[in-house]
Amino acid sequence: MVEVNRILVTGATGYIGGRLIPRLLARGCRVRAFGRSVEKMACRAWASHPNAELAEGDVLDVRALYDAARGCDAAYYLVHSMVAQKGRYAEADRRGALNMRAAAEAANLRQVIYLGGLGDGHHHAISRHLKSRHEVGDILQSGSVPTTVLRAAMIIGSGSASFEILRYLVERLPVMITPRWVRTPTQPIAIENVLGYLVGCLGNDGAIGKTFDIGGPEIVNYETLIQLYAEEAGLPRRRVIPVPVLTPTLSARWIHLVTPVPASIALPLTEGLSVPTTCADDQVRAVVEEKLIPCRQAIRTALDRILEKQVETCWSDAGALQPPAWTICGDAPYAGGTVLNCGYRMVLDASCEQTWRHVERIGGRQGYYFGNGLWWLRGLLDRLVGGVGLRRGRRHPERLRTGDALDFWRVLNLDTNRRLTLVAEMKMPGEALLDIQLAPSGQNRCELRMVARFLPRGLGGLVYWYVLSPFHVWIYQGMLKAIARRAGAARTTRPKRFDPEDRRACAWTPGTSTRVL
Repeated sequence: MVEVNRILVTGATGYIGGRLIPRLLARGCRVRAFGRSVEKMACRAWASHPNAELAEGDVLDVRALYDAARGCDAAYYLVHSMVAQKGRYAEADRRGALNMRAAAEAANLRQVIYLGGLGDGHHHAISRHLKSRHEVGDILQSGSVPTTVLRAAMIIGSGSASFEILRYLVERLPVMITPRWVRTPTQPIAIENVLGYLVGCLGNDGAIGKTFDIGGPEIVNYETLIQLYAEEAGLPRRRVIPVPVLTPTLSARWIHLVTPVPASIALPLTEGLSVPTTCADDQVRAVVEEKLIPCRQAIRTALDRILEKQVETCWSDAGALQPPAWTICGDAPYAGGTVLNCGYRMVLDASCEQTWRHVERIGGRQGYYFGNGLWWLRGLLDRLVGGVGLRRGRRHPERLRTGDALDFWRVLNLDTNRRLTLVAEMKMPGEALLDIQLAPSGQNRCELRMVARFLPRGLGGLVYWYVLSPFHVWIYQGMLKAIARRAGAARTTRPKRFDPEDRRACAWTPGTSTRVL
């Protein structure tokens, strides 16, 4: 066995990285978690572990990667630019792989482990996505540091993009007109087996510098998975009608409308299904002992995790947390425009703790407490123009953490019992924030504030804001009253408009958790 004490994990807040780190820590490893937002990493349960260290940076920043790799013995390369870079992911992944190779050599790492994709790289119909996955592995293995490449097809697990596509298609569509690739053979693998192989290859002499295909015990097709899911979810058998006219692009756009996964992610995934993705051999099983989980059991486990609200990570966790430049109070003139705002506040007979429980539950299946029909319509319009819409929902129905996706928002800042700041990820002619603030106002009383801030982009942005202003007044006042009722406040003041630009209303700047309102 190769001795590895400190391990660098890139993509620490991604779907795989966020699940791998606690397993490495449980083995007694010292882990340096590398991600683009230290705030997002700091909210993970494993961040406070004595053997965990947080390092902020981007794999496209070679200096940051050099610094992160220094002092480590091995590294996991779990970065994929498909979410952040969308159509430009291939070039970004190429640059990231070159930087990782250089950083590994400079730090004299003993092993790099990379998780790529299954599929014959020489197949005439190989997708651009799978070709990029293979290229990254080739770049890493061309360096002097031995690199272990694990290649997987569809990963079945709660929160994975592939599983979310399957889940929403089956639950929403009793009859499906599908592309021909629905009958292409594939070899899915349970997320627990993927993590088992990743951990098992670390420091393993038999895995150093090798490439392994990893898959579950069965070769199936997507139609079979659809029927297995329906059975496990207690749904009637789905009718699947394959037709030759549906291209991957059309399929991706349909997936975008029906599921939470945007077309920019669905397209590479559907393109990858047009070629067989099965293991060429099972050599990895002689190197790592792993009990493979059948598809039916993997689907059942994923559904159980969702029902039990125990989803560790989600595909939407990936991506940088980038506060708009103007979110620092007073910086709008320097950011290139005037920030428009709308703020309302009210005092209620309930503690901040009582009220916060309902603030933190906002969105997802709970909805927005008031005007849910309008919120639904806004989400539908967003999906129709290529946005994320409301279907992403939320990772957990009651608890949020910085960086979480929440419908068409992302949690920018969370200060328990004090403040929740959401940045909009919907399609709009500008940038928007929704800020919900709580402050004590006497014994067992609190002041609840709701502030919308918007930096318009051009004339269209100004028109957008002023057309929606009457709805803002009605919705935000209604939301404040509804939250007060949920908190059990016997008496409240009426919502009153206030000026959010008052310095006393400015409490937060990126990277801080100031509690002064």
